[in-house]
Amino acid sequence: MAASTAGAIKARLEALGFGVPAFRDGPREGQDEPYIVVQEGMPAGLDTGNGDFGDPTAEINIVETITVDLVQRARVQTGARTTKVTERYGLAEAIAHALHGCTLPAHPAKVTAVRLQDIDRIPIEDNRVRHSITVQVHRVLLRDEVVPS
Repeated sequence: MAASTAGAIKARLEALGFGVPAFRDGPREGQDEPYIVVQEGMPAGLDTGNGDFGDPTAEINIVETITVDLVQRARVQTGARTTKVTERYGLAEAIAHALHGCTLPAHPAKVTAVRLQDIDRIPIEDNRVRHSITVQVHRVLLRDEVVPS
């Protein structure tokens, strides 16, 4: 069981077998591309279908925004004047497709849906290309703190 939404998304992506390591908040030092970084701490707000506010035991549903960044090396040099593209075209879309509609079973709270918000491709810088995938996680707000083991 993951202790956070980022941890649940990381677990989901690793289980899919894309062959790309996933990290929460940033890669380890010296990590080669490609890799995925899941960042939480984005806005979270009330879902529109919340229940009876007069009932202190009523379930409170929120929408949490999460960013999943895919970082890849754009190309490698194959000769004095030649390069080869190493970016896996379509990988960002495959990741977004795999997240959209899932319920993140490793999350400590009940997740009703993950919805794709957008995919941005950040231009090549330092021979790296970054796709930023933003998803909204519709889930129950936890009543108790989850303490990692």
